[in-house]
Amino acid sequence: MTTLHYSILINAGRTTVWTTMLEDRTYREWTRPFRDGCYYEGSWKKGSEIRFLAPTDDGGEAGMFSRIKENIPHQFISIEHIGLIMNGEVDTTSDEVKKWTPSFENYTFTDLGSGTELKVDMQIEDEYVTMMNDTWPNALKVLKKLCEKPGA
Repeated sequence: MTTLHYSILINAGRTTVWTTMLEDRTYREWTRPFRDGCYYEGSWKKGSEIRFLAPTDDGGEAGMFSRIKENIPHQFISIEHIGLIMNGEVDTTSDEVKKWTPSFENYTFTDLGSGTELKVDMQIEDEYVTMMNDTWPNALKVLKKLCEKPGA
């Protein structure tokens, strides 16, 4: 397991960055670099279950089954990934899943000058490091553009 770190300075306040990152409509936009059609079901409330889903090439859907470990509004959110989802079926007990669970994905929002520094720290299986290093920077650029758009 590897821990990856990403950050970006966004010329908008923490509330704007937080809301844009987590609101359903804009979440679907900034996560497109990972896979077109990404969405979530559930709540960002501490202790809540949340499912991160995307369509698969065969017409189904797959994703992560997770829990919100911590939520300090406009400052920090921690997602604990605890399983996989394939076509509606949750797997938290297979040997494949047990190799990497639990793993965490954390977002930290910090005031920096007139903007917000967003830090992403995530634990990932080594085989996905290259894909994440290619994708996260692009996703963060989309998020930055959404947050800095007039009227955001």
